[in-house]
Amino acid sequence: MAWRASPKPKRHFNLHASDSISHIPHNPKDALTDPNWLRAMHDEFSALIANKTWELVPRQSDMNIIRCMWIFRHKRNSNGSFEQYKARLVCDGRSQQLLLYVDDIILTTSSDALHQHFMSLLAKEFAMKDLGPLSYFLGLAVTRHPNGLFFSQEKYDAEILERAGMSSCNPAQTPVDTNSKLGASSGSPIDDSTLYRSLAGALQYLTFTRPDITYAVQQIYLHMHALRTTPMHALKRILRYIKGTISHGLHLTKSSLTSLISYTDADWGGCPDTRRSTSGYCVYLGDNLILWSSKRQTTLSRSSAEAEYRGVANVVSETCWLRNLLLELHYPLRRATIVYCDNVSAIYLSGNPVHHQRTKHIEMDIHFVREKVQRGHVRVLHVPSRYQIADIFTKGLPRILFEDFRSSLSFRPPLASTAGVY
Repeated sequence: MAWRASPKPKRHFNLHASDSISHIPHNPKDALTDPNWLRAMHDEFSALIANKTWELVPRQSDMNIIRCMWIFRHKRNSNGSFEQYKARLVCDGRSQQLLLYVDDIILTTSSDALHQHFMSLLAKEFAMKDLGPLSYFLGLAVTRHPNGLFFSQEKYDAEILERAGMSSCNPAQTPVDTNSKLGASSGSPIDDSTLYRSLAGALQYLTFTRPDITYAVQQIYLHMHALRTTPMHALKRILRYIKGTISHGLHLTKSSLTSLISYTDADWGGCPDTRRSTSGYCVYLGDNLILWSSKRQTTLSRSSAEAEYRGVANVVSETCWLRNLLLELHYPLRRATIVYCDNVSAIYLSGNPVHHQRTKHIEMDIHFVREKVQRGHVRVLHVPSRYQIADIFTKGLPRILFEDFRSSLSFRPPLASTAGVY
């Protein structure tokens, strides 16, 4: 009997890489034999012990054992190059899965001194390391310029357009059609809503840096349970708008942290199906936009003043939370929070102690806002509708007005020095 040698497998070498990257292991045994993954597992376990997430104790016969597993992955830079090995230890207890790993804690503020202060506070509670200036994190690209930061998700924008097959679509100037509103019976039914749900979820994540599409995304989310052709067309319009503004991003500039200024508005009875109102607000810390929202109210408002006042109560609640957060970080605000509203009746209710029959159904909101006003924490002031920035979160706007408000949100193209960095 003669043995014939099998041909040797071809080995492909990467001539451009100085060190080979270890493949992701399929089980802990393979990982333990690789020094790179063994080091990542050791770092993970050491962090759990140092942070007192776990305490290593001898096993007893009456203990309930929870199944554990290791998750391995490569962490890469924004350009796709390899950065480091990551190992996570996950515990699975019946119906719950507890993730015991904190990947990175990164805080970026307009003040270097404030940034160092925040980091020192966190370092007292968690084992941390300085990863250097933030540049790319979970699809969010950050570019530094002399006056501040520029946040963009351009790469993520392009991925969404490619997933939808609309990379070469014609751009739209606004994300919402102002001629009509989406209704539950608009258009004909669509059987398969998989693509719609996938794109809607992706757009929801995109609103982290794009306040300009917040209202449009909120509207398409209302129709995920029974999809029709009209909401699908509305979603594609958002994608066409993103195509035309793919290079835009959110600007944060150096500013003194001295005051909170907010704008709130409500579209009374705007939903064609339930006649519920849509509330929207935005909050500025100094000159920087830090918080925004567009949400349909949970109850029916019987008047425009009621709808507007519910919006005022919502933004006052959020700003109270922000003031407490800054207080815990040892940066208390000395000035009252300014809330701009374009409804005179709502402003009157915030300071007038007289109740009557028409205000009993919103009495809790009235007491809440009025207490903050009396304590000097909040001032509710009037702003003309032409300058009500929160309109962009409650309804579709004409192009000129939309672009004006969009610019007021500090959502603009990158500066000349940041062009072409992606």
